[in-house]
Amino acid sequence: MTLVLATRNPGKIAEIKALLPSVPVTAAASFAGCPEPDETGRTFEENALIKARAVSRYTGKTALADDSGLEVDALDGAPGVHSARYAGTDATDQDNIRRLLDALDGISDGGRTARFRCVVAVVVPDGRTWTAEGTCEGRILQTPRGDGGFGYDPLFVPAGYENTFAELDAGVKNRISHRALALGRIADVLKALPDIRE
Repeated sequence: MTLVLATRNPGKIAEIKALLPSVPVTAAASFAGCPEPDETGRTFEENALIKARAVSRYTGKTALADDSGLEVDALDGAPGVHSARYAGTDATDQDNIRRLLDALDGISDGGRTARFRCVVAVVVPDGRTWTAEGTCEGRILQTPRGDGGFGYDPLFVPAGYENTFAELDAGVKNRISHRALALGRIADVLKALPDIRE
């Protein structure tokens, strides 16, 4: 079984490969013309399923997609499902970080609680689906720190730590992150897939 990752984000691909070392994976981009469906869902789960279904239909293989984002309590859960496009459709990570910091201007450290949320979806060619969710609680800094990771990682300090996701060793991040937790919860499904599909 080859698992097709329904993402073109190199940071996500690297994390998923590291978190699923025993599963042979390939990126959707390796299939010429593979679609990138619009993420029109209202929830992380809906968006993950949209992506995984489209890639599984196109490739005829089992697909895994995740949809994840940052939920900031002081912003009523924003940017949420719009995390990747918070500063606009073609926004860079730096654009999104600047917009988030502007939105939190004047909010004290104690009011900057937040969490990363991730929903992973697995879709097999016959249409069956599984999903799993993971969250990582933490807080948002006043200024970015660290050169690792991607997205909002330089601003996010997970609960119980002093370093941002962008400063933490990849091994630590891959143990505590929202994506790690979601993938861990769907690992048994992936292990069973060859038997299920026989």
